[in-house]
Parts: sequence; C-alpha cells; structure tokens
Amino acid sequence: MQQPPNSSRRQFLGLAGGAAVLGAIPVVTVRPAEATPAMLNSAIQSVTGGAAVRAGKVKLDIPPLVENGNTVPMTVSVAHPMAPEDHVTSIHIFNEKNPQPNIANFQLGPHSGRAQVSTRIRLADSQKIVAIARLSDGSFWSASVDVVVTLAACTEEAI
Repeated sequence: MQQPPNSSRRQFLGLAGGAAVLGAIPVVTVRPAEATPAMLNSAIQSVTGGAAVRAGKVKLDIPPLVENGNTVPMTVSVAHPMAPEDHVTSIHIFNEKNPQPNIANFQLGPHSGRAQVSTRIRLADSQKIVAIARLSDGSFWSASVDVVVTLAACTEEAI
C-alpha cells in the first residue's frame, strides 16, 4: 500500500512557490502624483526659514508655452552686484505640481562673476515656477511664471 505524501513537504513547496511569486512582484513606492500649492509653500518656507520674500530683482526666463515637458530650458538671473560685501548667495527654483516641489538649489559667491544660472527641467503639467534668490544681507527676492505644458513629463506608469 502506498503512503500519502509528506504534509511538511507540501507546506514547504507551497511557501517556496509563494515566495517566488512575491519576489517577482515589483515594489512600488506610493507618493503623490503631483505636488500641491501647500507643498510648494512648505518647500519655500524650508529654504527661507519663514523670512519675507519680496518680488523683484529676479528674472525668470522660461517659455510660457511648452510643447514637451520633458526638457524645458530656463535661466534665472538676479539684478544685483556680486561684490564681496554684497552679493547673491543662492538661487532656488520651485514648481507647483511636480512630485518634488524643489527643483534646484544653486550656491553662489562673489567670485561667480554674475548671478545667473541656466538649466533644463521636467514639468509634469501646466504650473507655476518660482525662483528665489537669497542675498548676502539675508533678504529674499523672487519671480514666478505660469507655464502651460501641452505634453506632460514626470508621469510614472507601471509596466
């Protein structure tokens, strides 16, 4: 007479198969699809420490209408001298709807020559872009531009 298969062997094979299936499933980190205006304000507060941000001195050169959000050129310049006693110490760029509201931070010094940075960014959707400059006297100055994006970038889809 034949004996039934060992139950501990069945349990082992069942657990091993389940572990193999779980190992094949990708782990997905859930984060907001887009930032909110509150997240933008929080990111700005973390850079400024709650100090007042005044409009002016900063020029944000970015196209107001972008066909493809995957690579958007932009230049930020600050109309301020770059003397050792009075200069721009940093430039910060923020966005309203990308998953991460703080796009870039640039540190400058009096030997930078001029307070200007150029880069390319990705935009998930039509949104407001904000540039803030910190001066050596501790003051903050800003400019913002609303950008319309016809083909969004930064979209994450599971394949």
